[in-house]
Amino acid sequence: MGKQGSPRSPRPEPQIDDDLSSGTKDYDPSNVGRRMPGGDNLLNSKMLLLHGLRNDSVKYTTCKGSFVGKKHLWLRKDVRSIIFVFALMGFLLLLDSFLVSIFDSMVLQNSSAIRKLPVLKEEDRDAYLMKEKAPVQMYDRLLKLAKGALAEKEFKPELSTLWKEPYRQVAAWKPCADRKVSPSLGKYKKSNGYIVVSANGGLNQQRVAICNAVAVASLLNATLVLPRFLYSNVWNDPSQFGDIYQEEHFMDVLKDEVKVVKELPSHLKSLDLEAIGSLITDADLVKEAKPIDYIRVVLPLLLRNRVVHLLGYGNRLGFDPLPSELQRLRCKCNFHALKFVPEIQHVGSLLVRRIRKYDAALSMLDKQLLGNFMHSSPSKEHDAARGPSKYLALHLRFEIDMVAYSLCEFGGGESEKKELQTYREVHFPLLIERLKISKPVSPRELRKLGRCPLTPEEAGLVLAGIGFKHGTYIYLAGSQIYGGNSRMNSFTSLYPNLVTKETLLTPSELAPFQNFSSKLAALDFIACATADVFAMTDSGSQLSSLVSGFRTYYGGGRAPTLRPNKKRLAAILSENSTIQWNSFEDRVKKMIEEGQRVHVRRFGRSIYRQPRCQQCMCKSH
Repeated sequence: MGKQGSPRSPRPEPQIDDDLSSGTKDYDPSNVGRRMPGGDNLLNSKMLLLHGLRNDSVKYTTCKGSFVGKKHLWLRKDVRSIIFVFALMGFLLLLDSFLVSIFDSMVLQNSSAIRKLPVLKEEDRDAYLMKEKAPVQMYDRLLKLAKGALAEKEFKPELSTLWKEPYRQVAAWKPCADRKVSPSLGKYKKSNGYIVVSANGGLNQQRVAICNAVAVASLLNATLVLPRFLYSNVWNDPSQFGDIYQEEHFMDVLKDEVKVVKELPSHLKSLDLEAIGSLITDADLVKEAKPIDYIRVVLPLLLRNRVVHLLGYGNRLGFDPLPSELQRLRCKCNFHALKFVPEIQHVGSLLVRRIRKYDAALSMLDKQLLGNFMHSSPSKEHDAARGPSKYLALHLRFEIDMVAYSLCEFGGGESEKKELQTYREVHFPLLIERLKISKPVSPRELRKLGRCPLTPEEAGLVLAGIGFKHGTYIYLAGSQIYGGNSRMNSFTSLYPNLVTKETLLTPSELAPFQNFSSKLAALDFIACATADVFAMTDSGSQLSSLVSGFRTYYGGGRAPTLRPNKKRLAAILSENSTIQWNSFEDRVKKMIEEGQRVHVRRFGRSIYRQPRCQQCMCKSH
């Protein structure tokens, strides 16, 4: 058996396999050619013929032994592979479990850190925490009707009247606050001293304070030092006048009526103004003080010490009664002297270009607010065939502070009530004390009286009722909508083409404005003022007031502003369960059109918001 098995011993087989698997180092084609036709193969054939069946059995045994050897070899090799695969899988499973445990611990740490945060400390955090809540809808039926109506109108021509002023009388009023002063008045006389103003609030409050300070300086025949801006923990913006407005332009426009300097003279800088009694606060001047109050309180100090400091200066000058020239001077300051710095104008022009897909100035508003950053004619890459695209700007005032202070309810249930009450206790302690001694008006009654801020859902229903199509481009001013996505879902379901400065600008373009709330507000001001249509939800906000005034002054009768009457709208929305869409549309359109009627400024009303008066604008007959 040993002799018969020796030629067919399984030992050489691994060597052959190893040689083949090791590559082509000992590979010789000539050897294969010689073995095929003769040699051992031929000898084996002859022996098979001579020995017959006996040798066949031997051959079978030998082949069987070779097969078994190969099988054992295969098992030895594959067992190692199988063991390796299982070991690798086990290692990966262990690694996966380890990573999952780390991730879970991180999530637990983060969630516990969120729970440890001060309750409703910042508006940004409030909005973020609300984003993941379920959508809140107060008018499900009307919202469905609005979606259906928008779907029907999608392929119909849009009414051109949507983008126009409904009353022709608007175009009769022209800007003229920069007209030359009467020669009989002449230049300012010898200065009685210097007025230093530290304005509080955000961009729009500061703008009003600057214009009021110019009027007061003229009233008291004083030299105005470029206003300063107080740093506020609310606004968190260290910007000063020169960071927002062009200083030289401001001084040049006012030079014939009010002398403006950048700094106090050196001999006055070292004075302790509080010690000498020249520091004047809100406690010394009533809100919307009259000219006589300044003559009585401020002028004596100015004459005695040659300098006064109006600290925390804001809305401290009334609108009436006021000499006509002072009213005109306020308008001149607001509409002509205050121009944003080139940095703000440049980025503002990027916002407008990217919405319109057009790079040329289309109106006097563009030229006044964007300077030379909008071309007088479109460039080749922005030819008329690609634009302009019309857009609507919306100032949606639904921030946490306004929502909480209103004492209204907005369909968010008990969790919303508790959250808003917690915010009031932290941020509005005086309101809480007042509520303890007086019976508050019920949320339902507040809504009927029109004292509740409009929700995003209500704003969307108004736009749909007016007739704006589903694809309307809408620029959303401001940010930090209370409730985040849970509140905005209903709006974006009607109008998905919603953009903000954060979505239109690249991170690098927006970087110089981050952490500067006044600069960011200036971008919103520009985008809203130059929009084809501007819609507001709260006519009492400073941004909405100043923007609507700018559009009145420079709009030329082609800058419509939509101003809903919240009391009338509340009455319409109260019929949510029964009102038909056609009736809803008719009533909303009538409400908006009545708010667009041409009115001359009435006594006591803001001249910044309503400049249609002889001191600011000229009417052609």
